[in-house]
Amino acid sequence: MVVCWHVLRRTALTAGILLGAVSLAVAQPLGTAQAGGGLTPSASAQPAANDTGRAIEQYREAVADSSPGELWEIRGEALWNEVRGPRQVSLERCDLGAGPGVVAGAYARLPRWFADVGQVMDLETRLLHCMVTLQGFARDQLLRETFGDGPRRSAFEALSAWIAAQSRGLAINPPLAHPAEQTAYRVGRELFYQRGGTHDFSCSSCHGETGRRIRLQELPNLSEPAQARPVYASWPAYRVSQGEMRTLQWRLNDCFRQQRFPQLIFGSPASIALMSYLANNARGAEMNAPGVKR
Repeated sequence: MVVCWHVLRRTALTAGILLGAVSLAVAQPLGTAQAGGGLTPSASAQPAANDTGRAIEQYREAVADSSPGELWEIRGEALWNEVRGPRQVSLERCDLGAGPGVVAGAYARLPRWFADVGQVMDLETRLLHCMVTLQGFARDQLLRETFGDGPRRSAFEALSAWIAAQSRGLAINPPLAHPAEQTAYRVGRELFYQRGGTHDFSCSSCHGETGRRIRLQELPNLSEPAQARPVYASWPAYRVSQGEMRTLQWRLNDCFRQQRFPQLIFGSPASIALMSYLANNARGAEMNAPGVKR
């Protein structure tokens, strides 16, 4: 209870910092009218945007000092070691790519080819496989519990938080030697630029050009390694606005929703291909997950 109170108190205080700074930033005039009816940026528009960006970064840093995400890490470790499922076994024999039960450094080398199933998997897909084959859970049941929502908790999010934390400080280095890994990367790159849906959007519409923004949020150019590295290295992440730990499967799913695309199926080849593209663009970055998002 002491830990929870400390986390909530710190979050409330840092939220005040953010709201105050953002209020000052957005109160600045954004532009002046031209004779032709258009807008030209005022002298204070760019400083206002910069102030907002700095306020958001200060907020993230403050929350990260005592992130509520630590609670998901604690639960994830417990779930890894807990005897569960119809077969009453733990996940300690789950092979994440470094050998059965080896967690340290595994996340930094995903997605990757797994010979035992003959496919490329990300962390969540591999966890799903282990829960079904080792613990005996029904696949359909697990797929109804992929993302948490208030009292409905997700084992995937907690396990992902703890496992990702075991790669903190290590370089992102997904293998790319197997033909299937190379194919996943190429397909992911094509999907990143593929336009569709009712709005004729693609991932690159928001994340394929430097300098774009949506409301107060800067949009990183994920096709550029320098910008992709810090973003990918911070996922999974605690989402302050939702009070939940979120994973990359959730992030991609939500991006598809915002683009008005058909729902991205959890663990689908398309989701893993996109993740392979992003992971390889972030190659060399130091893992710093779980991170903190707005």
